[in-house]
Amino acid sequence: MTDILETKVLKGGEYLIAETPTGETFAPEDFSEEQLMVRDTVRDFVVNRIFPNREKIDKGRQDIVVELLDEMAGMGLLGAGVPEEYGGMLMDFNTNTLISDVYGPSGAITVSYAVQVGIGLLPILYFGTDAQKLAYLPKICSGEIKSCYCLTEPGSGSDALAAKTRADLTDDGKHYLITGQKMWISNSGFADLFIVFAKIGGEKFSCFLVDGKSEGLTLGAEEEKLGIKGSSTRQVFFENVKIPTENLLGTAGKGHLIAFNVLNIGRFKLGAMTMGGCREVVSVATRYANERIQFKQPISHFGAIQYKIAQMALLTFAGEATSYRISDMIQQKIATNREAGMSYADAQLEAAEEYAIECSILKIVGSEYTDYCVDENIQIHGGVGYSEEFSAARAYRDSRINRIYEGTNEINRLLMVDMLLRRAMKGELDIISPAWAVQKELSSMPSFEQATGLYGAERAALRDFKKIILMTAGAAAKMQIDGKLNMKEEQEVLMNIADLMIDTFVAESLLLRIEKVNERTEKAQPQDVYDSMLHLFFTDATSRISKNATDALCSFAEGDLLKTFLMGLKRYTKYAPVNVKHERRNIAGAVIAANGWCFQK
Repeated sequence: MTDILETKVLKGGEYLIAETPTGETFAPEDFSEEQLMVRDTVRDFVVNRIFPNREKIDKGRQDIVVELLDEMAGMGLLGAGVPEEYGGMLMDFNTNTLISDVYGPSGAITVSYAVQVGIGLLPILYFGTDAQKLAYLPKICSGEIKSCYCLTEPGSGSDALAAKTRADLTDDGKHYLITGQKMWISNSGFADLFIVFAKIGGEKFSCFLVDGKSEGLTLGAEEEKLGIKGSSTRQVFFENVKIPTENLLGTAGKGHLIAFNVLNIGRFKLGAMTMGGCREVVSVATRYANERIQFKQPISHFGAIQYKIAQMALLTFAGEATSYRISDMIQQKIATNREAGMSYADAQLEAAEEYAIECSILKIVGSEYTDYCVDENIQIHGGVGYSEEFSAARAYRDSRINRIYEGTNEINRLLMVDMLLRRAMKGELDIISPAWAVQKELSSMPSFEQATGLYGAERAALRDFKKIILMTAGAAAKMQIDGKLNMKEEQEVLMNIADLMIDTFVAESLLLRIEKVNERTEKAQPQDVYDSMLHLFFTDATSRISKNATDALCSFAEGDLLKTFLMGLKRYTKYAPVNVKHERRNIAGAVIAANGWCFQK
């Protein structure tokens, strides 16, 4: 491939063909004093108000959930993403990401909070008329209205457009009658406003604002769930629920635009929240490992435990780097859109759509990294980790839903590749030229030039990771064009390509963060600890990338063509292995000495 383009603000998916210069990212090390004050305020609320009530909430005390939401409203936190003219106290996108992050370890109430500030609010902010915004948004921000989002049905989950709930226009043309059933509706037990998707006349998929006190709206019993037990989750039934036509949200027949676009921010915020949860779990696991004595010493002295603590810390640190990098991309895009004259709502909606691929990456990374952390937390705790008397069991149960809602991780992986290819076909993203350059490079003599400069090996490895993606995805796309492959029927290949994209984006995000840390005079830990994270992640990512690319290529290529691809794969996976035992012990040593998370102020 020719020299990779250098650009400051990347378009969505452009990271595959561009190189982000050193320093062009945002990370937790960049928080301003004002942002740190917001963080500390939210953290104090989580520790002093939410943590003491987690057990009560898990036992069904929805009155406490409502009370805490009202307290959040009083602090301005429910309106932190809403312009002042609609009752909010708008903070920048990075600060809103920080708020979500800090709420991460709060348990089931994070669901109620996320619905109230996310899918229960954003449809109105993005698609409402000015009258609808003025009627509802101030009351949602103040907590006077609690909202919920009714999309999923017994027969339609990931396939949202298969919904059966219908809305029929009355003979006088002034009302809609909504009839149908929704399920897994968070906040429904105490919601005042139901954002409901239904098909007008059984055909036009649309969205409606429904008063919770409407006649004909009834609720099922609270669901008995594996985790997030304290979140209200019920079925919602509509039997000729009469609403005025002005309660149609957006355009008739365009409900899919609301449903799918709102999910972009939902996926992002979910990923951001998981990072706060991961940090808490790292600290809980480390404290227990330091306190638990076996064979006359703390179990944190043992290499097997240090492996787990180091891996948990590495994934969390890398996940944070990914979260705040994407957050800043969205923030910069919002600013650009605002300068072009867009309203704040339109600017954010367009920015989230632009970075839909990256939002899916964070959703996957956050949920899967969290599941690793909560699982190893139980393992470190041993038998007591399996007891409900300790927090490890709750964290394990609560985490599992993250890979399912906001679009399953499988759906998000498929969407990532689909969006990438669609943008390429539309000419919005030129991956054809770089992919062709890689094809030509495969037929040339390999370069034996050595990487130079600080982190030069990692920069070179990233270029090679991107070449692998272009080689693999480009070959699959060409075979489809030639009629030799139907990508829609090759989900295994699409999943492999998605994992290549994920590992590459996270590796680059981690490198950008550590390059920034290296430039700082004050650091939370010695530089060699951060470098250990970098070396370890790139070593492991190289192995995963080699495996995923091999699996994909062997799935659709054969003979001499396959041999050529596999030879190219060897050329592009030459990141030098490191002593992973040493690197992990170096990371674990820092966390164990600090008795918990130790990479921020």
